[in-house]
Amino acid sequence: MLSPFDAQAMVLAAGRGERMRPLTDLAPKPMLQVRGQPLMQWPMQALARGGCVRQLVNTAWLGEQIPAHFGKCITWAGLPEVEIAYSHEGQDFGHALETAGGIVRALPHLAEVFWVVAGDVFAPDFVFAPESVRRFAASTALAHLWLVPNPAHNPGGDFGLSPTGQVLNLPKGAEACQYTFSTIALYKKSFFAASGLPPGNPEGIALALAPLLRDAMDRGQVTGEVYAGAWADVGTPERLAQLNASDVT
Repeated sequence: MLSPFDAQAMVLAAGRGERMRPLTDLAPKPMLQVRGQPLMQWPMQALARGGCVRQLVNTAWLGEQIPAHFGKCITWAGLPEVEIAYSHEGQDFGHALETAGGIVRALPHLAEVFWVVAGDVFAPDFVFAPESVRRFAASTALAHLWLVPNPAHNPGGDFGLSPTGQVLNLPKGAEACQYTFSTIALYKKSFFAASGLPPGNPEGIALALAPLLRDAMDRGQVTGEVYAGAWADVGTPERLAQLNASDVT
């Protein structure tokens, strides 16, 4: 798939974006324009700002458009040069591998501790701080999630958060299920041992991430914190239009 790369971050960009149709009939969802640039470029630039200069992007739906735009090396004004590797799930298997399947596919080319962020989430102020990586690497947790207060489109929430920073596997709609997963997280490679898939996922098995996270939460292996900055899951054409009409940066 790839030559050795040791990426510090993975940007998820393989999804079909069904709810964004017809906009995604002609472009991958992460390539839709937000405030003058592709949506996925926002987290890529933020990662570069935090020193993550080796980034891995997975592709599937209309995936050839992404490397055609970014190439293998790119420099944005005021930021260090970024090397980009690609995991072409669509080319290799004919379909996207879902989040966990895609990460395991890329695992041999990721650092021991690495960031993951969805390419269709807008969080322009998020800081991918090296100190967060060091603190997480020194902890016993296998995953560390950034959570946001439940937005209007997900009032029942995803998870709870204990006073000690443990992310809690709670039923949607439970009183303490006050947070939604931002998609921004740090992982250790060992987290994905529970997937049952070999590193590199050579058979291209599609696997969801949420069940792995919930099982790890029940084992006390997932920590988290609340992110209070601007955040939007760009899940519908209406939300995309709102972002582009907003003066908030």
